[in-house]
Amino acid sequence: MIITRSWIRDFLDIDNVSNDKLVSTLNSIGHEVDFMTEYKIPSKVVVGEILSVNKHPNADKLNVCMVNVGLNEPVQIVCGASNVVYAQYVAVAMVGADLGNGFVIKEAQLRGVDSHGMICSSKELGLPEVCDGIMILDSSIDKLIVGKELTQYPKIADTVIGVELTPNRGDCLSVHGLARDLAVALNLPLLKFEYKEEPARERVGLARLAQIKASGVVHTSLKYALANTSEDLIAPLLIALRMAFVENLLDDALDNAINYTVHCTGVLIRAYDSAMLKNEDNIIMLSIEEGTNGVSSVYSNGHLVSKVGINFNEKYKAKYTTNQIFFEVGYTDPKFISQAVMEEKLATDKFYYNASRGSEVHLKFGIDFFKTLIEKYMSIMFHDGYLSVQSYYEHDHIGVDIKELSSILGMEVEITSVISMLTNLGFKIQNSNSGKFGVTVPGFRHDITSVQDIAEEVMRMIGIDNIPNTPLKFFEQNRVTDATMKYKAKKELRIKAVANGFYETISYAFNDKKLLAKYNLPMLKEELELTNPITDELNTVRTSVILNLLNAVKRNVNYGQKRVPLFEIGTIFNASREEREVISFIWSGQFESETVLNKAKPSSIDFNSFLMQVSKVLGEFSLAPISAKNGLIHPYLSADILKEGKVVGFISALHPTPRDDFGIPATFFAQIDFNSMLPIHINAKEISNFQAVHKDLSIVMDKNIGYAEVEKSIKTLNNPLIKTFRAIDVYEDEVLGDKKSLTIRFSLQSMEKTLLDIDIESVMNEILVKVEKDFGANLR
Repeated sequence: MIITRSWIRDFLDIDNVSNDKLVSTLNSIGHEVDFMTEYKIPSKVVVGEILSVNKHPNADKLNVCMVNVGLNEPVQIVCGASNVVYAQYVAVAMVGADLGNGFVIKEAQLRGVDSHGMICSSKELGLPEVCDGIMILDSSIDKLIVGKELTQYPKIADTVIGVELTPNRGDCLSVHGLARDLAVALNLPLLKFEYKEEPARERVGLARLAQIKASGVVHTSLKYALANTSEDLIAPLLIALRMAFVENLLDDALDNAINYTVHCTGVLIRAYDSAMLKNEDNIIMLSIEEGTNGVSSVYSNGHLVSKVGINFNEKYKAKYTTNQIFFEVGYTDPKFISQAVMEEKLATDKFYYNASRGSEVHLKFGIDFFKTLIEKYMSIMFHDGYLSVQSYYEHDHIGVDIKELSSILGMEVEITSVISMLTNLGFKIQNSNSGKFGVTVPGFRHDITSVQDIAEEVMRMIGIDNIPNTPLKFFEQNRVTDATMKYKAKKELRIKAVANGFYETISYAFNDKKLLAKYNLPMLKEELELTNPITDELNTVRTSVILNLLNAVKRNVNYGQKRVPLFEIGTIFNASREEREVISFIWSGQFESETVLNKAKPSSIDFNSFLMQVSKVLGEFSLAPISAKNGLIHPYLSADILKEGKVVGFISALHPTPRDDFGIPATFFAQIDFNSMLPIHINAKEISNFQAVHKDLSIVMDKNIGYAEVEKSIKTLNNPLIKTFRAIDVYEDEVLGDKKSLTIRFSLQSMEKTLLDIDIESVMNEILVKVEKDFGANLR
C-alpha cells in the first residue's frame, strides 16, 4: 500500500507531525513502512501563466510563449512540448534554477529566438511522469498564485510512503483506512468528509431512468448513480500525480478517477456504459441474483454484467469518451468472495484483491467522494439520487472483560481509554458496566472475531514499545480433545508396529480402477468418480490400502528384499466417497532374517506368525469366520478380527492368484478400522485377594463348529467365577472322523474365598452341560 503525506492530510491534520514521527507511528501500530521518498522541488521553479503561444519562426516543432511569472513584465520562453497550446498554468524554471545533475537554467537563444527560462515536465522536476509533454497545473493542487514557488505546494512537493500490510487488514488498503488508524495512534481527530450538492443545478431523478430488482435475500450491498458527460474526460493534475506516486497511472482519465477514489476511500467502484444496459424503452434495467455461495450476480436484459467483488464483463465498461455512465459501488463479505472463486474457479479483475480482503462497507462515503471529485474537476453532471440494494449483514459481537484484556496485554489498562480507542477505530460499544462491555465489530473489520483480536487492536494503538516487559505466564486449559487422543493412539501404534519389525509406508489415497474391479474390491459410484485424476494408474480413490501395500511389496521384492513387513495408517473410502481411517499390515517372504541361529535358512511367514506379530501391535482381539469377500482374501486362511464382539477388520493370507500376478512370495495382510483401536475408558475393578485356578477342558465336537460360536455360548453363562478362557489346542485325526478335539483353558477366581475342588467342579460341569446342549459336545 502506497500513500503520500498530503493525501493523509486530506483526512488528518498532521501539519505538526514530522515524517519521522509518521513513519515510527505506522511501524508501532503494525503497518511496517517499507520505504519513504521525499520529493523536493528545486527553488526558482514557480507557477507561470501562459499569456500567448505562437509558432517559432524558424522551427516547426517549437513554440514561442509569453509567460507571466509574477515579475513586472512577462518573460519569453521557447517550448518544444506540443501540449503547451492547451496550457494556462505551468511550472516555470526561472533563470538560475538548478534542476539537478548540473542542469542549471540559463539565458538561451533557440533558433534565433531568446528564451528566458524553461516550462517543465514533471520528470524534469524529479517527479513521476504524469503525461507526455509539460506538466499542466490546475487548482486541484491548491489555489494557483502566479510567481509562487512550486515547492510551497505540498501536494506536489510531497512525501511518498510504502506500507507493508498483513493480509487480514483489507480495511487499510485505502488512505482513509490508514488515516483512521493513525488518528487513534496520534490522538488526532479524523476529518470527516461531507458531500455538498450544488443547489443551482437542475437534476433529473435517477429513478426515472433506471430500475433495479433484487431476487430474494442477497448478501451484497450495492449503490448506483448515473452521470452525463459533455466532453472527453481529462483527469486533474492531483489525480494524475498521486496515481503516478502510487504507480497506478493509466491512460484513461475515467479509470484514473475511479482508481484514485478506490485507493483513497477503499470503496470499490465500477463504471458501465449506460447505453449497453438499456432496454427497448430506453430504461436502464438491472437484476440482482444471489448465488449459492453468497456472491451476487448483476444481470442486464438477461446477460451477465458482473459478479460483485470478483469480475465484470468488459463489453459493458465505460471509457473517458462515454457520454452517459452508470456507476456502481458494492460490498460483499470477503469470506463469500474467496470461497466462490476457489470453488467455481472464477476469473478475477483488478479489484478482487481488495474485495477478498475486505473493502470499505460505507458505500455512500465512496460514491459521494467520487461525485465531489469529478463534478469539481471533470466535465460530469450526476442525476439526482441513488438506487440501492442493501444486504443484511450480521455484525459480530464480542464481550470484553477489562481484567482479561489487561491479562492478555500484560499491563493494566483503563476501561475508558480502551473504549475511546475502539470507538475511534469504528467499533460500537454497548453495556459498559463493572469492568465489562460489549463490542460490535464494524463491517470493514471482518478479521476481528475474539477478545484476543480486541487486545491486539488496543496493543497496536498503545504501541508495543510502550508495553512493559513482564514474565511470561501460561494459563493452560485442558486441551485433551478427541483429536489429541487420536494423535496419541496413532503415535503409540506406530511405535509398537516398528518395535515388532514392521516398516511404515505412506502411499497416495488413490488406486487403479482396473485393479479394484479385477480383485472385486469396492468401487466408487460412477457419479462420484474423479474428473481429473493425477495419473492414469491413480484414477480413483482407494477403497482398501492392501493394493497399495502389495505394490510396495512388489517394488521391494524387485529390489532383492526377501523379507518385507510393512504397515500404513491411512484413509480409505466407501462407494459413497465417505472416508475413514484404517491401519493395515502386510508381511511377505521370510519371517526372520538370515542368521547363524537359523543356519541362513529362515522360515517363511505363516498365518500364526503373522497373527502373533499383529496382536503384539493391536493388543487383545478375537477371530471369527471371514465375512469379507474379494479376490485378495484366501478362502481358507482368513478371519474377521473382533474387538468387544464387533467386527473391526480382517486378517488373511494372500490368494494365490494375485500373489502370482504381483510376482511375490507367501504374503499375509490385515486391515483394521483405526477408530476401533482408540483407547476407551475402563472403570477400575476390585482385584481378588484369593488365588486363581487354571483348569483345562477338552471336548469332542463337530469339526465344522468354529471356536467363536463356542466362546459366545460360554459367555452367556455370565458366571462370575469365570475370569478368562481361551482355546489352547485343536486336534483332528482319522479316529475322530468328522469331529475334532478342542481344549479350552479357563481361569477361575472368586472375590470372596479360595475356591474348593467342589466349587471348581461345579463350574466345569456347568460349562460342559452348556456345550453339550448347544453343540452336542462330549468330554474327551
